[in-house]
Amino acid sequence: MPQTIYGGKDFARQFGVVRNNTVQIAEDIPESKYSFVPAPGSRTVAALLTHIAVSPRMWFEVHGKQRVETLVGFDFVKLSSDVRAEELRSRSKAEILDLLRSEGEIFTGWLDTQTPEFLAEMVTVADNTGTKSRFEQLLGAKEHEMHHRGQLMLIERQLGIVPHLTRQAEERAQSPPEISSAKLPSNSKQ
Repeated sequence: MPQTIYGGKDFARQFGVVRNNTVQIAEDIPESKYSFVPAPGSRTVAALLTHIAVSPRMWFEVHGKQRVETLVGFDFVKLSSDVRAEELRSRSKAEILDLLRSEGEIFTGWLDTQTPEFLAEMVTVADNTGTKSRFEQLLGAKEHEMHHRGQLMLIERQLGIVPHLTRQAEERAQSPPEISSAKLPSNSKQ
């Protein structure tokens, strides 16, 4: 069995960081802009946030509930249509924030319990050309959210909002570095 150094607890913690950043963006965008469509054919801000909130259900269905050994013949159309139906439901900003938080907690709670053995299990990919570990496939949930979060950060810019991660980086860049006495040579004077 391949050795993993990134276990379920690590996975849960890192997905939680990603989700918390998504929640911050959702909080920063005014509710009056939740109907904003950045380009023809794109989702509204509300639909995109809902899509992000519920998409981990797909990975949980495949790897948690069904624990499939092969994705060959798996009904991805049904699974994605369930997510699409959630996107189309009308929700307030508060409801979307609650959904982001609750779905994030459910998914991170499940990830937190996963063993190295489970994450190392190999699953045949949908086109039957090989296998990938559950770990590699579950990374897709985090990558998917980060992809859409990048879109949200660009939308923030379109709306005149400086993304929170940019604000934080700018604040760090403007702060003088802290010098601790532990880093000073013993013969230096403070």
